[in-house]
Amino acid sequence: MAKLEQIQRLLYIAEQLKSKPNGITYEETKKFLEKKFEEKGFELKFSEKTFNRDRNLIAEILGLESKYQKTLGTFALNKEELNPESTSTLDDILVIEAYRKSKKNSKIVLFEKREPKGLHHFHDFIDAIKSHRVVSFTYQKYIENQPEKRVVVPYALKKSQNRWYLLATDFSPENKKPLRIFLSSDEKPDFEKPKIKSFGLDRISDAEVHHTRQLRFEKVLEDSFKHSFGVSSTLNETPQEIILSFTPRQGKYVKSLPLHHSQEILKEDERELRIKLKLFPTFDFTQEILSHGANVTVISPESFRDEIAKAISEMYKKYN
Repeated sequence: MAKLEQIQRLLYIAEQLKSKPNGITYEETKKFLEKKFEEKGFELKFSEKTFNRDRNLIAEILGLESKYQKTLGTFALNKEELNPESTSTLDDILVIEAYRKSKKNSKIVLFEKREPKGLHHFHDFIDAIKSHRVVSFTYQKYIENQPEKRVVVPYALKKSQNRWYLLATDFSPENKKPLRIFLSSDEKPDFEKPKIKSFGLDRISDAEVHHTRQLRFEKVLEDSFKHSFGVSSTLNETPQEIILSFTPRQGKYVKSLPLHHSQEILKEDERELRIKLKLFPTFDFTQEILSHGANVTVISPESFRDEIAKAISEMYKKYN
């Protein structure tokens, strides 16, 4: 029970740190925890020493480091050093905790009934990624009639549009070397960066993790998706400045959930929300823009504006 109470305490404090930009104090945190623990029927054992120890654990486990602000007399998260992955981890934990609370009553938290397929591959693929193993599987593209055998070097798993994808590169025997030699070498082999491809888990069958180990270029993931939207790599593509105009109402949704990490607000008034993105317009991005219907207008570049206009024209012909 003590461990459960500690985990619950850490989650509550982390949530308070995230929701209070000006920071928190020991006194107000203790009052908050007393109320929450009383609701759960837990006994709270909480001192100033415990408070400081919990903050250190939150920094170590969740990556949410809080520092003392002398002017306000509070402990607050350092926004400049805040890692987006850290806040995402906390969000995931809070969702799991909410699900745990409501699992006895499925009408409290409602999840999408459109469940993605292929999740049974998760365990094997994660193990393969962590151990640098090569993976083989049969892959059925939806645009082709016959499946094909693929041998790949897995890098990561990514979710997009309610589907899960394996991000991987084609296996290249000529690049194969014992991993220990690569890791111990001061001079890394000068290989051309491989291109990341995405494989839908719902199209994978007969997956097998092999003992063969392959060099992985860790930075290739970041470079492949820095200017991308969705699961398509844009490694060798030149990013463009995309300017979009949203209706005021739709703009509120776009502000609360940005389309891309590069999103920048150019103008906001009673007529529009105008934003700028820096990315290469992939098929996934085109589909995203079309999903907003008449609530968005592509201002520039002209090439992307023409692409959207052409898609709208083709849709209109089908309904006319």
